[in-house]
Amino acid sequence: MKILFWGTPAFAVPSLRALDDEGFDIVGVVTQPDRPAGRGRRLRPSAVKEVALEQGFPILTPEVPRGDGFMADIRALEPDVSIVVAYGHILKPEVLDVPALGSINVHASLLPELRGAAPINWAIARGFTRTGVTIMRMAEAMDAGAIIHQVPEPIFHDETASELTVRLSELGAGALIEALALMSAGVAEEREQDHDAATFASKVDRELARIDWHIPAPQVAAHTRGMDAVPGAWTRLAEVPVKLFRPTVWSEEDVEGLDPEGLKTNGGPPTLPVETEQGTVILAAASDGVVVRCSEGAVAFAEVQPPGKRRMPASDWINGRGIAVGQRFE
Repeated sequence: MKILFWGTPAFAVPSLRALDDEGFDIVGVVTQPDRPAGRGRRLRPSAVKEVALEQGFPILTPEVPRGDGFMADIRALEPDVSIVVAYGHILKPEVLDVPALGSINVHASLLPELRGAAPINWAIARGFTRTGVTIMRMAEAMDAGAIIHQVPEPIFHDETASELTVRLSELGAGALIEALALMSAGVAEEREQDHDAATFASKVDRELARIDWHIPAPQVAAHTRGMDAVPGAWTRLAEVPVKLFRPTVWSEEDVEGLDPEGLKTNGGPPTLPVETEQGTVILAAASDGVVVRCSEGAVAFAEVQPPGKRRMPASDWINGRGIAVGQRFE
């Protein structure tokens, strides 16, 4: 089976490697062009391009996957099937129909749940306890094609989007090989999605990643884990943006258990009363991190990233006097 592979980020790499390891004939790899990255803004190839170069696969890097020249290039490769894994562009029907067996996609959710660009982020941010991967036939409508194969997967307690991405990338690679085996044997049973049950996972941007302190602590923690590590959940401290990571939920009972006078008497860090305004730091201690009041309970953050600095333990920020009890995030 001759495969034209489409993908860009690290999430797609396990699928590309699995296809190669299984002996599929990869006739070409389509990925996005090199982009500026890092402090020096030097051009950097995509994770998929790096693997394709390493393995010697033919590479195509169009700015947009269309046009007579590009269409001629992919037709010349004579693929049997296109495999698309987080490529980054919506493909037109004329592109999807080039291979004789059509185009299939590895999507990181249990469709029709979480169609769209950021299913992993929103599965965590919305408090899901289960997700998975879907191998589907691609159609003109976004993530609406027939389901070929699905594999469910639990979301671990306190798991971040970054961590879940790694697990689902490997799960997706295995599911892809299983789906191709079913197709090759002629026993794949494709089923249409229940479009009325569809939910959506829009692309995550900086504004969506901002923390709302006026919601309960479990929701703040889920949002923070869902935005990790890019773009990163953030808030403002004296008009300066700060990213926060590694949240732990404090219940209302935990907050009420803080004894400001007792802590002061014992030489510990001061705290603020339970009634403190939402977004206010009620405890800043190396042992607990930065604890912030929410509408219900509080959230303790173990890692932070002040502007212009690296991601660091909250204890370093506290010890460096970057944050103190009584300051308020907005």
